[in-house]
Order: sequence, then C-alpha cells, then structure tokens
Amino acid sequence: MSLSERELLLELLSPEAVRSRCHEIFMIAEAKELIHFDLCLSNLDRATELVLAEMRQNYPHGEVPFHSRWRHFEFGGRNLWIELFDSMTDVSQEERVRRRIDLAVVSVLVDAGAGSSWRYKDLPTGLSYGRSEGLALASLRLFQSGFLSKHGNDDPCRVDAERLVSIEPHELAQFFQVHEKNVLLGVDSRVSLLNRLGTAISEANNIFYRDGEVRPGNLFDYVVNVSAGGEVKARNILTALLIGLGSMWPDGEWIGSVPIGDVGRHKGIVRNEITNGIVPFHKLSQWMTFSLIEPFQEAGVNVTDLDALTGLAEYRNGGLFIDAGVLQLKDLDVVNHAHDPKSTLIVEWRAMTVALLDQIAKMVRNHTGDDAISLPLASVLQGGTWAAGRSIAQQIRKDGVPPINILSKGTIF
Repeated sequence: MSLSERELLLELLSPEAVRSRCHEIFMIAEAKELIHFDLCLSNLDRATELVLAEMRQNYPHGEVPFHSRWRHFEFGGRNLWIELFDSMTDVSQEERVRRRIDLAVVSVLVDAGAGSSWRYKDLPTGLSYGRSEGLALASLRLFQSGFLSKHGNDDPCRVDAERLVSIEPHELAQFFQVHEKNVLLGVDSRVSLLNRLGTAISEANNIFYRDGEVRPGNLFDYVVNVSAGGEVKARNILTALLIGLGSMWPDGEWIGSVPIGDVGRHKGIVRNEITNGIVPFHKLSQWMTFSLIEPFQEAGVNVTDLDALTGLAEYRNGGLFIDAGVLQLKDLDVVNHAHDPKSTLIVEWRAMTVALLDQIAKMVRNHTGDDAISLPLASVLQGGTWAAGRSIAQQIRKDGVPPINILSKGTIF
C-alpha cells in the first residue's frame, strides 16, 4: 500500500467523511435511484412533530442535554453517577475526568442488545431495569466494585488495561446477575470486546499511556495536549478514538494494515481510488464521543464544533424515518427476514438516517428558534429522535422491535 493510499483510508476516520458520503447516498435517493427505499420528504414534517412532542414531554423547560451514556445513569430524581463521583473527594479534577472516561468507555461497550427477558436489580437503590438502563446500572456497579481496577478495592473506581484483558465470561455473567431465568444475550461477545479494548489501548500507548498506567481515561490528557489554545474540537476526540481503538472492533473492516472500522459499501459512492464504494458510519465511536464531551467540559475544557459529529446510524433513529413514512421500503417482504448489517439494504438505511438527522435538526430548530449552538445535534438526538424512534416503534410493533431485523453483534447497532 502506498503512502497516498494510506492517507486516503485515514481520511475515512473522520465525521466529515461520514457526513459527506451519507449525503451522497441522500442525493441518490432524491434522484429515486436507491435500491431498497423510496424517499418521501413530505412525511418529514410528521417525523419532526414526533420529535418535538418528545422534547416537550421530556424537557418541558427547553434545556435538552446531550445524547450520551450519562443519561442512562439518571433515574427519576436520582443521578447515580453524580452520587458516585461526588464521593471522590480525594482525587484531582483531572483524575475525576479520567475516571469518568474510564466508566463511559466500558459502559458504552457493554451496551449491546440485552434481550427482552434480562433485568438487573440494583441492591443499593432497589431499582430494577432491563435493556440499556439495566446495562448502565450494572456497568456502574461493576466500575464501583473495583473489578476493573488493577488495584482492586484499594483504588476501585478506575479501569486498567491489565484487568480488561483478563476478564472471563463467567465473571461478567455473575456480576450481571445472569442465570437460566435471567438470560443476557451476548455475554461472551461483551467480554471479548472488553478484552480487545485492553489490548487496543495497550498497543496505542501514545494515546492511552500516562505515568506507567494504560487506561481509557488517559485519552483526556492526550487530546488536551494535542489541541491548541485551550479548546478541543469534538472531531478530535472522535478521531483519537477511531485511531486508538480501530483494531478492537470485531465487525470492523481492514484494508491492508489499516483498520477503517464501522463502514459499509454502496455502488453509488464512486471514487477512482482505494476508498471506492466505502460509506463510513462509526456509530459506536461517535456514541462514545458524545459520552465524553461532558467529562471534558467538567474539567473546564471548551469543546467546540459539536455539530461536526453526525447523527447516529442505528435502529432507533433509523426506525423513526421508516415508521414515519419518510423512508418507504420498495419490497415489504424484507421485514420478514433478518439482514446482515453490511448488506446494501442496511447500508442504505444507515446512510439515509445520518443524512435525514441533519435535515430534522434544522426543522426542529426552526420550530424552537434555536441554532446549532443552543441546540446542537447531540441534543436533538436526546430530545429527540432516539426517543421518538422508540416511542413510535412501541406503538406499531409488539415489544417495540425495530422495523427491520438486523443480524448484529452489538458493535454496529
């Protein structure tokens, strides 16, 4: 592989590449040349109203937080991560941020589909939840227990590479209260992902190594050090994650020695070079980035250009556009089958989701009188599109399943 080819591949590791190539798919849709979908933009008003209704109900005072993992630690009047972190009076502000990043990275990685039957009962609070909320609870208590720290109970609330690489499936299953009547899908794949995280951050020690320790939280020091003027662009957090963690994704693609991560392929993306046909998404890495913005801000770092990040190409956001009639399947029989996430059907769905999220963000702001600073895309997602996608799915289908069934290991959707 030539140096120029390598540079072209590395350009795919950016939110700009995600947005530009997904919008190319959108232009194909406008020309009525998608393979699997018709685009009905007249129904985008309906989707927008659904989003606005969720925002009014969930955030009646108009202050919408970012879409991030931190929201899943908030239950009614309790904010469990604040309760935990406020007890850390003996650590510096910088170390507190590193620990928040440690928690966020691990919690995002275990947040794959749990299945409909699993629940986690939190003994300190009596709370019992399934799905993302239950996984958030379980990951918070896992972090608090010292299980992920090389120092154990002597310094529990941290995550170290040495522990990540040695976790066994039965250990996670026990901690997540898994048994024959409380089945959690994908225990082995979650553990494998945590093991791979440990290996990846050990190999990318220029990003994750500090003072003799390899931790996800050391990303904070790296990003701040390579940024200029006391400001950090949101895209710089994402690109550091994409480069530093690129080797860990089991569903990620490689070209030669370069990991290019969460990408699909579509014949409508035409290039006369090595990236021909490639549509990048980087969904989980962007979800992780959204979850790291608040820790950086807590440390007094000004995180700028939030809308350089894109919307998330996953089934709740994407389901909103199908269920609201913005995207209409040409062959209705596809709903009767499960589909590979790299299939053209799913690639079109994901790319259109990213592009349409940009459209709906503009329409929501037109209604609320906000701009991209006062209501960034991260808040529209939270307010928002994800909640509206889940709500309409529950109205239409039993158990609120997505409109299209995806065969996924949880690192793409």
